[in-house]
Amino acid sequence: MIRKRLISLELRSLNNLIRRYIENSETKKKIESVTGTNGWIIGYLAENEDKDIYQKDLEEQFSITRSTASKVLILMEKKGLIERRSVPHDARLKKLVLTDKAREISEMMIEGAVQLEETLTQGFTREELDAFYNSIQKMKANIQ
Repeated sequence: MIRKRLISLELRSLNNLIRRYIENSETKKKIESVTGTNGWIIGYLAENEDKDIYQKDLEEQFSITRSTASKVLILMEKKGLIERRSVPHDARLKKLVLTDKAREISEMMIEGAVQLEETLTQGFTREELDAFYNSIQKMKANIQ
């Protein structure tokens, strides 16, 4: 039987290659204490520092469960990467704020992300990339 190509396996393979690329990068060596998930959260918080971001926002953004988000954020607090601060309009809510340490890490990550993106998209036209992004969005919508 000839096995047809499966998108899910191709995406998993690509994801593994991206993780390996990141793990072996110079940036990763400089910021050894940051796991992949921590890095994505730091990046998201850095991009949205002008907004109040809460745990529920991370759950939605990264499609993770409440318990997973809670565990990750507790560890990030222990590492000195984030703080949870009260907001005046609702005592139950705690907004997530990056520490200075995390901001420095964010700058290094941006440099590494730019390099990764350039490597991944090398040889693609703008139209090919647009089609790829549109396909990914459709797949995400199909599975949600």
